[in-house]
Amino acid sequence: MLLENLRFHSAEDKIKTDEEKAATRAFAEKLSRFADVYVNDAFGTAHRAHASTAVIADFFDEGSKMFGFLINNEIRALDKVLLGAEKPFTAIMGGAKVSDKIQVIENLLEKVDNLIIGGGMTYTFIRARGGEIGNSLCEEELLDVASELVKKAGAKGVRLILPADQVLADQFDNNARTEPAGIDQGKEGYMGLDIGERSIEAMREVIMNSRTILWNGPMGVFEMPSFQKGTVGIARAIAEATAKGAFSLVGGGDSVAAVNKFGLADKVSYVSTGGGAMLEYIEGKELPGIKAIRG
Repeated sequence: MLLENLRFHSAEDKIKTDEEKAATRAFAEKLSRFADVYVNDAFGTAHRAHASTAVIADFFDEGSKMFGFLINNEIRALDKVLLGAEKPFTAIMGGAKVSDKIQVIENLLEKVDNLIIGGGMTYTFIRARGGEIGNSLCEEELLDVASELVKKAGAKGVRLILPADQVLADQFDNNARTEPAGIDQGKEGYMGLDIGERSIEAMREVIMNSRTILWNGPMGVFEMPSFQKGTVGIARAIAEATAKGAFSLVGGGDSVAAVNKFGLADKVSYVSTGGGAMLEYIEGKELPGIKAIRG
């Protein structure tokens, strides 16, 4: 029996008030009557305590609820990186905002040897150390947090690698006027939309000397051909390191889109299907969809 998309039912994912939680529980119990066995194979929603992803498991006995092959593979790959990483272990964090990755970075600093930072989040770190960033993206309220993360990395002996150079653009457009610049040499009216050649080479060297690699978030606005070089360079370095025997895990919507776009998905060890779920697992949080089965 194939049911309609459960998100159309208000009781599937509204769990803020006691009344909503009661409705969600009643809906989950109703769903459970359709089957003798419950199999959850949706890792991408495992971080949500919804009726069909977590609550429903309460209505099945221990031997009648289980993970599907996909979730099993996801957990195995993540645990290999987080619990049994072969050293040197390098994590590459990109994307737009530091705020999305604070807890992830905090947890990774306990585990990694190298932490590479790229993408828009770079500029909060650069601004925090007094660099000029022009019109580049920056979370002013997190400058102290960025400085603290740099200090923590140093205290734990983690090598934190920020880009050395960048590609500046006068507008957020593939046909924008561009010019290379040092990472601290932003320019009024210009924004950094990709990492530069020196950064790619330095990061590539670190990646090639790694045995375990975790990548989440692009190095620039890779959707635009003019600013995809950094992300392509990192993706190719990871693929090359994997071919030499490293274990590589790529996760997060943009990173996955990048390896697919550049034809490298089959050149890395594992591509995670869960963006938010993967990040929360790396943060050390207990995912409701996982807990519901494991107990």
